[in-house]
Amino acid sequence: MRKVLLLLACLLGMACVKAADQPFIRIGTKSTDLIYKVGDNGRLYQCYLGKKLTHPADWEHLPLMSEAYVTHGMEDYFEPALRVLHNDGNPSLLLKYVSHEAKEVSPGVSETVITLKDEQYPVLVKLHYVAYQEENLLKTFTEISHEEKKPVTLYRYASSMLHMDRGAYYLTEFSGDWASETHMQEQRLAFGKKVLDTKLGARANMFCSPFFLLSLDGKAQENAGEVLVGTLGWTGNFRFTFEVDNGGALRLLAGINPYASEYELPRGEVFRTPDFYFTYSTEGTGKASRDFHDWARKYQVKDGTESRMTLLNNWEATYFDFDEQKLVKLMDDAARLGVDMFLLDDGWFGNQYPRHSDTQGLGDWQETQAKLPHGIGFLTAEARKRGIKFGLWIEPEMVNPKSELYEKHKDWVIHLPNREEYYFRNQLVLDLSNPEVQDHVFGVVDGLMTRYPDIAFFKWDCNSPITNIYSAYLEDRQSHLYVDYVRGLYKVLERIRAKYPHLPMMLCSGGGGRSDYEALRYFTEFWLSDNTDPIERLFIQWGYSHVFPAKTLCAHVTSWNSKAGIKFRTDVAMMGKLGFDIDLSHLDEREVAFCQQAVQTYKALKPVILDGNLYRLVSPYSGQHTSSMYVSKDQARAVVFAFDVYPRYAEKTWPVRLQGLEANRMYRVKEINRMPGAKPAAGDEGTLYSGEYLMTVGLPLFTTRSLNSRVLEVVAK
Repeated sequence: MRKVLLLLACLLGMACVKAADQPFIRIGTKSTDLIYKVGDNGRLYQCYLGKKLTHPADWEHLPLMSEAYVTHGMEDYFEPALRVLHNDGNPSLLLKYVSHEAKEVSPGVSETVITLKDEQYPVLVKLHYVAYQEENLLKTFTEISHEEKKPVTLYRYASSMLHMDRGAYYLTEFSGDWASETHMQEQRLAFGKKVLDTKLGARANMFCSPFFLLSLDGKAQENAGEVLVGTLGWTGNFRFTFEVDNGGALRLLAGINPYASEYELPRGEVFRTPDFYFTYSTEGTGKASRDFHDWARKYQVKDGTESRMTLLNNWEATYFDFDEQKLVKLMDDAARLGVDMFLLDDGWFGNQYPRHSDTQGLGDWQETQAKLPHGIGFLTAEARKRGIKFGLWIEPEMVNPKSELYEKHKDWVIHLPNREEYYFRNQLVLDLSNPEVQDHVFGVVDGLMTRYPDIAFFKWDCNSPITNIYSAYLEDRQSHLYVDYVRGLYKVLERIRAKYPHLPMMLCSGGGGRSDYEALRYFTEFWLSDNTDPIERLFIQWGYSHVFPAKTLCAHVTSWNSKAGIKFRTDVAMMGKLGFDIDLSHLDEREVAFCQQAVQTYKALKPVILDGNLYRLVSPYSGQHTSSMYVSKDQARAVVFAFDVYPRYAEKTWPVRLQGLEANRMYRVKEINRMPGAKPAAGDEGTLYSGEYLMTVGLPLFTTRSLNSRVLEVVAK
């Protein structure tokens, strides 16, 4: 025993020496510094987060803020990052600095790992920080492990804890409901806690999106001010806690929602939290968004540097009522439009319980013989004849009680064994904590791809939250379900990506019920909302654009809001990843000709829209007009979208200043994407301006015409 104590003392002494030799730990990008310091008591404290400090000598003047990763049971009075229960019943934990190491992961990417340890219990906590230099983005996550004889229970386990001490804090949340996603609401934080969270499980983001804006000292501005933009990479229950203490300091905690999720961690195993991503901008939310977009395309989104396919979906043209003849006709429409792909949506499967509505068949992934007597292979062949690709809708995590799968494998379903089942959209969720269910869900994709290798795309839906919360597989570990479900989903998606690395997939969840960057490692894009009214989409797309690049935002032209013409609807959809969900027989020849032209215009503009810099010029929240523009990375080309919604009669409109151009460069401005036969407005036929003029004086983009839209191409001379 004395030898063990002597060894422990030596280790602690080494840690103290390291703390004395290297008391500061700097984690930085080209624009931001996050600095920690080891205190005289051996504990780790945050002492700075903000604009990059260029003189290290100044670090000595930085005051210690709160501990880097506050634990429950000690002297802190506010929300902890970590709460554990040891197997002897003791709930305390006191973490001291042991060491840290920094290494280059790849050019421009570095990782710092800080190791903390308790002196009384063999619990180890590693704080990971990954810095993306050029993109000005930081990723942080935590690893928790122990060597106690019995499992340790984790009650809270944050991915990140950040501290700020400023005069005021303004939080913007993105909340809503089905078909009403990402309403932006800003509020000033006062003493106490503001929590953004979800307890829905699978369709976690239905009411609250897992991202936020935090503006310091004043309200958030597009092009000025300090703002932190953050999001969590977790396709399940999340929680962000913003707590202002009695001294006016703010602590920000991000991670899995610990609600009903106590986790027993066995000896030697590592509990890895999800990634928390954030950027710190001193130039407002616009710069923060562009940094997020650059990082996402380069490092996070599946095939983030590749292009995206345009498509025609059958859903609003047929709903569940279709057969081979109708689908082949729609493929003709797709070829006529000039899009890249035809996508077959819900309703193609089930034989004992044919899928004629959302009440049955879900889980039985065989083609309905009455609808598709020749199977999916016939459809992929017909698409190939027309020079287009074929995509397919699936919802493999879910099941209808009226299905063969439910009758054969009720033990695979998340449901309470002694209660009446509650259904959301007439369905239940399969238990992905169970490896057998993981095999089944992987088999849905693998089986279809094996039989029909010409399937070029999947739309992966997930329409129900987790209800009837009980796992037959987990037995006495029910509090693991919310966490292990998501981990099981990732295991499935890893298998799919490993076997089909170039298979693009759309992440769908009744609209924006899933929108996180961990899921987007496996999906090329996501479906923002089932609401495709173009006016509503202006707000929805504006909200998502704060964190996600255009190439991830699926935007379809549909028949919603007949008051808005086909041009207005199409122009709105062209600001994202363009698709159509419409029956061409409902359009006249002029409208069809416009759509054909718009597809070709969009394909020419894709490098600018999908990979360029976004500048949000006029917010839809500011009135009856809105405008955004995309600028190529070399600043040689831009496209400007402008929309008049319901302006007042004889309303005075003002020029809109463009952004992101080179002041000393000359640009030719021309209106494009006009209806056939329509003439451009005066000055929009190819007038030459300097970048300085366009950014200082601006252009008269808006009119007093209701539901009017314009698209301008800006090309350097």
